[in-house]
Amino acid sequence: MNSQESPADVQESDEVLRILIADDNDSDRLILQTIVRKEGHTVYTACDGQEAIDIFKEQSPDLILLDALMPNVDGFEAARTIRDLAGENLVPIIFLTSLKDAASLADCLDSGGHDFLSKPYNRIILKAKIQAFARMRKLHETVQAQRDEIVMHHDRLLHEQEVAKKVFDNIAHPGCIDAPNIKHLLSPMAVFNGDLVLASRKPNGGMYVFLGDFTGHGLPAAIGAMPVSEIFYGMALKGFSMQDILREINKKLKRILPVGVFCCACMADLSFRKETVEYWIGGLPDIFIYRKANHSVEQFPSFNLPLGVLSNDKFNTETKVAPMAHGDRLYMWSDGILEAGNEAEEMFGEDGVKQVFANNDDVDSVFGELLEAVEVHTGKMEQDDDYTVVEVRQVTEESLGEYFGERGMSGGMVGGPIDWAISYELRPKTLRDFNPLPVITHLLMEVPGLRPHSGKIYTILAELYSNALEHGVLGLDSALKGSPTGFAQYYSERTQKLHTLDMGQVKFHLDHKPTDVGGELSIVVEDTGPGFDWKKKLDDAEHKTEGYCGRGLPLIATMCKSVQYLGNGNQVEVIFEWEADH
Repeated sequence: MNSQESPADVQESDEVLRILIADDNDSDRLILQTIVRKEGHTVYTACDGQEAIDIFKEQSPDLILLDALMPNVDGFEAARTIRDLAGENLVPIIFLTSLKDAASLADCLDSGGHDFLSKPYNRIILKAKIQAFARMRKLHETVQAQRDEIVMHHDRLLHEQEVAKKVFDNIAHPGCIDAPNIKHLLSPMAVFNGDLVLASRKPNGGMYVFLGDFTGHGLPAAIGAMPVSEIFYGMALKGFSMQDILREINKKLKRILPVGVFCCACMADLSFRKETVEYWIGGLPDIFIYRKANHSVEQFPSFNLPLGVLSNDKFNTETKVAPMAHGDRLYMWSDGILEAGNEAEEMFGEDGVKQVFANNDDVDSVFGELLEAVEVHTGKMEQDDDYTVVEVRQVTEESLGEYFGERGMSGGMVGGPIDWAISYELRPKTLRDFNPLPVITHLLMEVPGLRPHSGKIYTILAELYSNALEHGVLGLDSALKGSPTGFAQYYSERTQKLHTLDMGQVKFHLDHKPTDVGGELSIVVEDTGPGFDWKKKLDDAEHKTEGYCGRGLPLIATMCKSVQYLGNGNQVEVIFEWEADH
């Protein structure tokens, strides 16, 4: 027999449930049907397990009263099938049984039942069980709805973060991070990362590399990367010194970051010509230089506080310089590498890093071997910190050519002025403590197509300005730089004279004209000094490549179409011709 009955008298305080009663005994089924109907619920009835399964497929009842022993398909098999059909939905099954032994009752629960009701039936107990499972079912629906809402919000948040990450990467990485002499890995715990790697060519041909590690993880830790990136690339491409860049970043982070949030960082200035690296480390682990010649490793410790901790009047921009021959590798990493743990809670540590170097016999494979060693150490352990590794190889400037990175090259390629002239005069108060080269270089880089020649232009400007200031205005004797002792004396006098300078000017006059293949740039630098016998100077000049002085003018002559002195030698004009890259 198969029947459906509607509630006769529903109490407003009770939830109306659709209840399936499956029992092969007609009298038992009628008794239960009467009890349940009087409680105000909708009733479906079935006389065996297969019929119960069929009704469940058609009506999806909220609760099932299921006899354990029935013909065709028994209650145990019917319960397993219904449980599979219900999927994630909670459909309470109360077994109706005359079984008394514990094993049989356990079988009821093992097959998918949630409770059992012994015969003869007690109306009060049955009502209590139905109400209890109604509340459980309601709670389960609420949990499911909340779970689905959380999943939906998570998916939306993840999508928004992925879009934001794309925008973030386009803004934060316009430099030469993909240069052929750089390898790096950022392994974040989330879409956003508290670690930051930046790289930029300098106008004089060198390269800045910056590794930052903000406190925390994810989006909050990554927010500070935006102003750091903006300051780094903006100032690097204009030719500002590493100290100026660090000071500006520290000032910005100190102002915008909350207390307790800061940026551990390392910044390196690679000079390809001098074969040196100048570095600043604040709060990050020691950096390593791996010597290609003898496979030795040198370790350089951190010696400053992180960025964003101290105010600028207390911030220390002191840097150190180390030799770095062609082929040598500089390694920087965040503390996530050293703190990477295994199942025994042992950190990879400096010992793990040193072991990688000790086992290496091919300098070109160190980077990959280091990452592999960290992975082997951690095994299947879940990553508990962002970790980043950077390898920078010392190369010849010629091997990089004019590589500034795809997006780095784009700046100034279109839309800038091409036919113009400008004069720029520097007076004593400015000469004492201001470097005009970044400003002038930035102006010139706005000329479409001129940026690939920035290295040569910066070298020309630096040499002309240095001669005008030091020899013309300050009256320093370059002969002092003939020895290491004299070199130190020269710069001591330079500092002293600049500090007390109250007379003199240096004037730049720049004139750029376009040509069919590129352009012609005229640079005139004039100082208020007495001048010198420039005819004799040029007759005696040779292209020196060693020593501490005398290399500038011959070097400029090799880069420019012409170099000529005017007046009494306190004016010099160079003509730089350039061709656009196609």
